[in-house]
Amino acid sequence: MRPKQSRYMNKNLIPKDAAEQFDVEGLKAMVSELLDEAGRQGASAAEVGGNLASGLSVTVRKGEVETIEHNRDKGMGVTVYFGQRKGSASTTEFSSGAVKSTVRAACDIARYTAEDPCHGLAPEELMATEIPDLDLFHPWGLNPERAITLARECEKAALEADPRISNSEGGAVNSHAGFYVYGNSHGFLGAYPTTRHSISCAVIAGEGGEMQRDYWYSTARNAELLEPVESVGHRAAERTVQRLNGRRLSTRQVPVVFSAEIANSLLSHFVSAVRGGALYRKSSFLVDHLGKQIFPGFVHIYEQPHLKGALGSAPFDNEGVVTRQRDLVRDGVLQSYVLDNYSACKLGMQTTGNAGGVHNLTIAPGSGGEHASEDLSLQGLLKQMDQGLLITELMGQGVRLITGDYSRGAAGFWVEGGEIRYPVEEITVAGNLRDMFARLVMVGNDVDLRSNMRTGSWLVEQMTIAGE
Repeated sequence: MRPKQSRYMNKNLIPKDAAEQFDVEGLKAMVSELLDEAGRQGASAAEVGGNLASGLSVTVRKGEVETIEHNRDKGMGVTVYFGQRKGSASTTEFSSGAVKSTVRAACDIARYTAEDPCHGLAPEELMATEIPDLDLFHPWGLNPERAITLARECEKAALEADPRISNSEGGAVNSHAGFYVYGNSHGFLGAYPTTRHSISCAVIAGEGGEMQRDYWYSTARNAELLEPVESVGHRAAERTVQRLNGRRLSTRQVPVVFSAEIANSLLSHFVSAVRGGALYRKSSFLVDHLGKQIFPGFVHIYEQPHLKGALGSAPFDNEGVVTRQRDLVRDGVLQSYVLDNYSACKLGMQTTGNAGGVHNLTIAPGSGGEHASEDLSLQGLLKQMDQGLLITELMGQGVRLITGDYSRGAAGFWVEGGEIRYPVEEITVAGNLRDMFARLVMVGNDVDLRSNMRTGSWLVEQMTIAGE
């Protein structure tokens, strides 16, 4: 059951610094050993996923070091199939004995589970055959002393930005690198390294007996693309001070702008609603909506899994299926679901290469109809709204996917004449995701690239604000 040596696994295609940092050949050999052992123990098919990871995290508060953490993690998971029975087990021990006992545990589970016609590997013809260089590995070479210095500089910039900044929750610097490998009994064996670095700061401001907290952060695959530490600190301070002297609003129905860093949660709710698991369980408000209009005609939502250096890029999914750029929504119409092999089988469809999630899901900036505008900046969205609420923070988990009902605590700013007038707090924003999607007026070009959901700010035509 050993996977064939594929051309994309040629070690010359693994960055030299990644090969030096991780035991690439050893990890591949263990995947092969696990697959062989599964065959010896009677499995008709098997798949193995493993990773190695290392990192450094430093936190400083009021100039003093609070934490220094080094981590080195490793893990390997094996899933075996006896016909259409399935069993899974994992190990963090890579010895030969651990390999055998892990496979034995998975096989024991599989022998006693019920058959499921949808259990099995993704189709062999969908496996990735080439691994493009996605520029995902950029080790920082950061030592604790340098990380402490950067964290202090970030926090210092925030504390000195405004006299109303009275306290700090700390500045933090993180640097992590990992190597992922996946193989299965189709003969697939693929691997790639990644890095992720971040700088963050959270501070507290006080005025007239009132206190407010806010934060900012920057994250990237390549440390050279991080915002300067001083900018992160200044932004954290600015956001915190802006929240002082917040007011409550009376209950009303108004247009709402979700700032870019908040709008990505709306995109995430959309993904959850079109994910295979929710669909075959009939627990989504978008069941049977394929080919139907769910957004206005200007809306285009698509995956970009091969963007170089992006946080959500991947050459294949967690089942070895090749990732491809594709539309989920075009002209406002739902074009595709988000499926792994199991959920696709349950729905009588084919996997979309989304085992493990979506890859750089993007909603294109735009507007349409009577609201069409060339100014898609955040300020342009506020001018289009004229009067309403700008939301910069959401709290709570009040989203019911089966109905689309939406109700969350919120904070932000009241807008009049297209300009921010004062901060607001202790309010609730409520509606239904079906209506919110249909009433999307504009998507800004202030795209937040710090997550796997890439979106600008959203202007939604009308929602209920509950306050005093």
